Amino acid sequence: MPVGLAFPISNGMKTLRQYIKEAEEKGVAIGHFNISNLEILRGIFEASRKMGVPVIIGTAEGERKYIGTKQAASLVKSLREEYKAPDVSGEQYPIFLNADHIYSVDGVKECIDAGYDSVIFDGTKLSHEENIKLTKECVDYARNCGRDVIVEAELGFIGSSSKVLDKIPDGVKITEEFLTKPEEAKKFVEETGVDMLAPAVGNIHGMLKGGVDPALNIKRIDEIKKAVGIPLVLHGASGNSRDDIKDAIKSGMSIVHVNTEIRVAFKKALESELLEKKDEVAPYKYMEKTITTVQQIVEEKLAIFNER
Repeated sequence: MPVGLAFPISNGMKTLRQYIKEAEEKGVAIGHFNISNLEILRGIFEASRKMGVPVIIGTAEGERKYIGTKQAASLVKSLREEYKAPDVSGEQYPIFLNADHIYSVDGVKECIDAGYDSVIFDGTKLSHEENIKLTKECVDYARNCGRDVIVEAELGFIGSSSKVLDKIPDGVKITEEFLTKPEEAKKFVEETGVDMLAPAVGNIHGMLKGGVDPALNIKRIDEIKKAVGIPLVLHGASGNSRDDIKDAIKSGMSIVHVNTEIRVAFKKALESELLEKKDEVAPYKYMEKTITTVQQIVEEKLAIFNER
């Protein structure tokens, strides 16, 4: 049996919503990893297969433009259908696709229509009233699309760029008074009907130089989880410590996002390969190390997310 199989898989393809519910019940989290190309997707998928756990692939706005919204959906769908779930004959592999950070209702509709399993409407730069109004519109569209699509919202600004940062991004404040407030989160969830919430709890998109971000506010995570009663999502976990991530999961985070750390590792691996194979012109021959490097990073993260 694969290492750390936290999700027994039954006959018949379960939905992402069912896997998230199981994650909540077991006190583990599903890993969410963004892709920019086929090599990163392959590295993530191979790590998921080796660990024997489900995985969520994310594509943010720039990534969707680069890969193609429909093309990303087709790639994930092809892996799901071609490979079988761990230890169960005949079942499709539990790999899912999330549209990460969409800033318009039309963008949400486009991704739902393309076949995405979940979408994130990011209205953090809007007024509170407008954020509620547009988030609810996204939820209504998902509910009437003819299949089970999860809608996530973000409440509290944690930055918007997955890159290595010299300092905490402008506009992001991680002191307690600026974090997402439990009572506001509860009201937001009740008024919008969202399925999942990504709160500001001391986390930031991207990662600080040196690789260690400020500590998460675990107490606030616990308070928000008790207030809203729906799955929480931790964004920007690339720079957070192992203990912080484990404590965040115990306190209610059911999905954990990692992107920047993968990007950094991919670039370093590619630079190394280009130096070692400077006379090679076939891309698939000098891209091999990027796949195995991404796989190693994702395996390490999935091991943390699935510790019980």
